[in-house]
Order: sequence, then C-alpha cells, then structure tokens
Amino acid sequence: MQELTWIGHSTVLVELEGVRLLTDPLLRNRVAHLRRLQPVVLDALGRIDAVLISHGHYDHLDVASLRSLDAGIPVVAPRGLAPVLRRAGRASILEVDEGDEIPFGDLVVQATPAEHSGRPGLRTANALGFIIRGPTSVYFAGDTDIFDDMAELGPVDVALVPVWGWGSTIGTGHLDPRRAAQAVAQLRARIAVPIHWGTYRPLHQREGAYLTEPPLEFRREAAELAPETRVEVLGLGETLELPLARSAS
Repeated sequence: MQELTWIGHSTVLVELEGVRLLTDPLLRNRVAHLRRLQPVVLDALGRIDAVLISHGHYDHLDVASLRSLDAGIPVVAPRGLAPVLRRAGRASILEVDEGDEIPFGDLVVQATPAEHSGRPGLRTANALGFIIRGPTSVYFAGDTDIFDDMAELGPVDVALVPVWGWGSTIGTGHLDPRRAAQAVAQLRARIAVPIHWGTYRPLHQREGAYLTEPPLEFRREAAELAPETRVEVLGLGETLELPLARSAS
C-alpha cells in the first residue's frame, strides 16, 4: 500500500512498502492559544513505525503529543533535540544531520537542508526536511523557506509543502502560497500536497479566509509556476493513494 493521510498542520502519516512514518506529530485539541478545528482520533492512527521531527519549534515538536504515542517508537530528529525528546519519554532517539540516511524496512529516510531559524535555549538545533525513498519518493519540507540547492533534491514524486501558518499572518522562514509554488517548481514534484494550514485557530482570532484560502491560492500559483505538478488539496484526516514512481509508471 502506498498512501498518505494529512492529520493536520505538519502531521502526515506516510505509508510506503508497509512502513508507516508520522511527521511532526501535533495531536492535541488545544496548544497554548491555538484551538484545533477538528479533533484527532488517536486510535485511528494505527501502527506507527517511526516519527520524523523536522525542528524544535513547539508546533512541530510537541512533548504532550509525543507522550501520547508508544514510547518504543523510534524518533528521527535534528542533532541537539535529544534532551527534549527524552523529556517526552522517547526511548529510541536517532539524531541526524543534513545528508544522513536511516533505513526503515525497504525505505530510506534522508535528512535534507531547511531554511528556518531555530529557537534559542534547550531547543536549539538546525531545522531539517526529509526525503522518504522507496517505490515512491516523498519529500517532507517541515518548515522552510526556499534555500540554495533546493532543486538538487528533485525530482520527487510527492512534495509535502507548507503553504501558511496557524494565524492570519505568516512570519519569516515560512513559505507562502506563491513561494511554495516556486519551491515545487524547483523540486520538479509530480504531486504536491499543501500542509501547515487550516488546522489551528488562535483563540483571539475569528475564523476567516486564512483557514481556507492558502491551499487554493497555492493551487493557482502552482498552475502558473509548476504546471507539470498535480496539486492535491486534502481535508483534515483525508487520505491520498500514491502512484508508482516515475521510473515504474
């Protein structure tokens, strides 16, 4: 089975060759001043073979969410985050640097660069992305802006690209819809799935277009800048069946 399910924000469950990988789990209904629009049913996640953490910001490395997962699940994370992960009760921590590769079954997970500033203090670590290589290649960008040599990561079959944030404005080190489309063009992605949007609403903000418009704008921008890429906009909890890799199709 080859499929991915967008759980919400940057949390995606990727299944390739029977291996199930969960990215940046953020599973709580409320995180500080953020309220989730639709709750996660933890039992519906099923078996998880490994967790991939892109960086130490609180909406990507959430201690409470990690504690809700089986302690024996290995966690792959940027070097320097082990102290936080130990506090989250993780028993198997695999710290990686850019270019490192870790096998899981018939898959290989490669750590890739990311352009995103870290938070000072205990969570200081370089941000990373990951490419999952198997019968299909899946690129998980984490949080990043466009960076030098991004094109060297491609081509990829599927790109999971952040297109927004969690509020009505977006800060530095993040992709907006147009820059996300530029990134997809550089990656020469066969399919692009927008993530990091429409999951959490700040309690002090009303619901608005910032919860629904970013992926639609991304689709419009990608049609102009990356016309060969198929954009798949998923709803929270929606699953996408993945095609075979280019070389196998």
